[in-house]
Amino acid sequence: MSVQSIRPQLTEQDIERLMRGETPEQRASVAHRVCRRIALDVLSDREKAFAEEIMAILADDAADLVRRTLAVTLRNSPILPREIALKLARDIEAVAIPVLQDSPVFTDEDLIELVLAVTAAKQAAIANRDSLSITLTEVISEHGAVEAVRVMSRNEGAEYSDKAYDDTLRRFGQDEVVQAGLIKRDFIPTHIAEKMVSLVSGQMFDMLVNKHELPAQMAIDLAGSARERATIDLVEQAGRTQDLGRFVSQLNLNGRLGHSLIMRALCCGQMPFVEHALAELSGVGHQRVWLMIHDAGPLGLQAVFDRAGLPRKMLPAFRAAVNVFHETSHDGGPNDRARFRARMIERVLTQFQAIPKDDLEYLLDKLDYYSAMAESEKEESEFDAA
Repeated sequence: MSVQSIRPQLTEQDIERLMRGETPEQRASVAHRVCRRIALDVLSDREKAFAEEIMAILADDAADLVRRTLAVTLRNSPILPREIALKLARDIEAVAIPVLQDSPVFTDEDLIELVLAVTAAKQAAIANRDSLSITLTEVISEHGAVEAVRVMSRNEGAEYSDKAYDDTLRRFGQDEVVQAGLIKRDFIPTHIAEKMVSLVSGQMFDMLVNKHELPAQMAIDLAGSARERATIDLVEQAGRTQDLGRFVSQLNLNGRLGHSLIMRALCCGQMPFVEHALAELSGVGHQRVWLMIHDAGPLGLQAVFDRAGLPRKMLPAFRAAVNVFHETSHDGGPNDRARFRARMIERVLTQFQAIPKDDLEYLLDKLDYYSAMAESEKEESEFDAA
């Protein structure tokens, strides 16, 4: 028996059953079964005609429950006619929100017109779509209610332009939910992070300067200042700067490229920073320093260490940390950088018996930080899988 012969077909009887349902619950039950069939089956031309007639009937039903059944069941379906999707989008929020958030049949022009005409909750549904074009992001940033801008700030699928960032900060830069959403994004431009420094405080400030690259001179100025609310972590900033050589050079010019900073960076697995730091202090090119650290044996490391002017008493701990770095690998999973750095610090702490008190406290704090970051990523992955 063929699949075609056993598959239920859409017929005029389906339409009749919908029309005859005495209660909204009965019509909604039939609507759910029929819409599932519409969503999952490959329909003939005749069945598509019946399907469109059924969807039009459901979209006009007096009962909210029936219209919501249509919207929820076909929220992801490309077969939902655009005209019906637009009609549902202008319906009450319970009906509109599923299609506004998920329907693939809307054009960018449709969504822009809707943003300018619908309620804050509907705008938020649009802002939560899997992907938002730059144009749509700009429209929401400039015209959207704070609820929509909050949702969009957390949406990694939203493409932000400088205009979108600027409008967001101009309108809602003091809103802590918007601040947190932007700061938690995987990336924000350096000049936007710089603008946000003056807007955020406390924990939000710490998160901003530890997660996103700031201009090198600003990072140094913040680290050297006596600001009560926080001081920047130069090791973290070094790990995300786009021009590490320049960053290290400016640290040196400002007297911030100290022995403790280099050792802390090494213990956290920030090897590129260590290489550039030794190159800067020794006057040896970065490529040659890389070879002396990683590929020239113990005498190469000792030579560049001495030439950089680092205290000889630090050399055994430095060499041990380099060996730990070589023996520790990234696991390739989500957020493996945080797990790598946590493992680095753990192994360093077990091998070093005489770490200075300030450095010990720093490494313990960083161990907590990286461990929490890795655990958070693990929980999010498990939640997504569930």
